[in-house]
Amino acid sequence: MIQSIKLIHFLLFIVLLSSCAKIETPEDFVKLERRTKGELLDALDSISFVKPSFFYTKISTDYSDTNKSLSFKTSVRMVRDSAINILITYAKIPIINSMITKDSLTVVNKKEKCVIKKDLSYIKETFGIDFNYKNLEEIILGLPLDYDVEQRYFQINDPFNYVISSHRKHKIKRNERLAKEDYVIKYFLNASATELTAMQVISPSDSTEIRVEYKSREMIDKFLIPKDVQIRAITPRNSILIEMSYEKCEVNQPQPLIVVIPEGYEKCEEKE
Repeated sequence: MIQSIKLIHFLLFIVLLSSCAKIETPEDFVKLERRTKGELLDALDSISFVKPSFFYTKISTDYSDTNKSLSFKTSVRMVRDSAINILITYAKIPIINSMITKDSLTVVNKKEKCVIKKDLSYIKETFGIDFNYKNLEEIILGLPLDYDVEQRYFQINDPFNYVISSHRKHKIKRNERLAKEDYVIKYFLNASATELTAMQVISPSDSTEIRVEYKSREMIDKFLIPKDVQIRAITPRNSILIEMSYEKCEVNQPQPLIVVIPEGYEKCEEKE
């Protein structure tokens, strides 16, 4: 498990690199057939392991918060359990090119003409989370984030949604004190319990919450790939909306993962 209340901050970091009502899923207001916790956990188990060997997509992203809004495009190339190449363009001009592996991070900032080369501990040092490569693949492919078959989960009884939670409903409702590094995560499944429709991550200790909704998915070579995704983040100081549209998706078609560091680029200055 990721052991940090700042998981939410990392989710936003990934979206920017590649990019308080209840979540409304497509099953809202339609009473669902009752399913056991075991059935829903079996479904999450199956979903969490379905990954293509190779993945490519372009993502159009619209970002807005209380202070600004911007749009950009991202190209993502991935080799399962190995490496991810993320290229960000703004107004058709490449501005960030990055490579992430199981133990390293390289970011070429074309705008500032500098480079960052670190191991993955840099993510923990900068964003306060114990991050692993698997989490990034889960975010990109729309899989259950940080799902662990060894962890104990609970079913939230709701006639209109299939919900599995990391914590009991009464504990969440009473806002009982959690460990400093703890957070609550809920997984929402569709009416046939075959795909993940939404996730909700709550950090009670710092009053931060993020909601991810998979508005639609596309079947590509037997893989259900996200198509339209909406992310809402609420913090004490900001309200963030991110809308992503996956385009030109390809699975199991190898593509080169390349990051070139131009001559003359120096180490990026680290900000406090």
